[in-house]
Amino acid sequence: MKRLFSCALAALSAAWLLSGCAGGQPAAAPGVAAQSQQPSTPVSEYKPVETITTGSSRTRAKSHTELGLAYLEAGNVAVALEEGRLAVRDDSSYGPAYNLMGLAHLYLQERQQARENFEKALRLAPSDPDINNNFGWFLCQDGDTARAMQLFNNAIKNPLYASPTRPYTNAGLCAMRSGDLQTAEVNFLRAINADSTNVQALYNLALLFYRKGNYYEARKYVSDFHAQRDPVAESLWLALRIERKLGDKVSEAGFAGQLRRRFAGTPEHQALMQGKYD
Repeated sequence: MKRLFSCALAALSAAWLLSGCAGGQPAAAPGVAAQSQQPSTPVSEYKPVETITTGSSRTRAKSHTELGLAYLEAGNVAVALEEGRLAVRDDSSYGPAYNLMGLAHLYLQERQQARENFEKALRLAPSDPDINNNFGWFLCQDGDTARAMQLFNNAIKNPLYASPTRPYTNAGLCAMRSGDLQTAEVNFLRAINADSTNVQALYNLALLFYRKGNYYEARKYVSDFHAQRDPVAESLWLALRIERKLGDKVSEAGFAGQLRRRFAGTPEHQALMQGKYD
């Protein structure tokens, strides 16, 4: 199944926005952020968009929103948007429907439409942790770090939110983007404390400690990352450079060999061949 934002190798430093990439960890790399509404029916079993006629207006809006999220996770953005429009038609006061459309427009790089929908979602459901988390990452991308961190904290403080590891991770990424490594470290550690299998937090904490020159801690967290999932080019390259700093030539050679065999042609492999370690 396709994943939103492809959940590919570049997603090691991307936010969590949908549970398809957040909850069970993506196939390729630590992925994108958190949307807790995840239907249990496989996307392959969904029918094309059709009007839902049973139940209350709120029930119909919720059903269309959940269908839209599933289509969005499957990469079918046009159908997801249509489901969002149907949800709003059934109940224009249902905040999560606007959150869905905000995510879809964000995927399409239609940032003004994304912002408008996220703003409306937040006005209608100011305590919804998914809306706070998703809009927070949008604002972080726009450089509004202070408001983004406030929204992440709103999501984290919600006692009913089952996935605080997600906004903790996004808060860490946002702080890291702004150069605040101390705040990033605190949030990544909290993310891991909430979910020790959070590979995105593990990788980024290893990277953070590497940048700070704390190579033994960096080694620990990249090892924890590899214990949770198969290596990717970025994690092997980071592990290689950590061992190089620690003077462990045997481990360095081992990671270099894996990078050559498994990820030839990647930017990390090219950097290795050119001796560009920093």
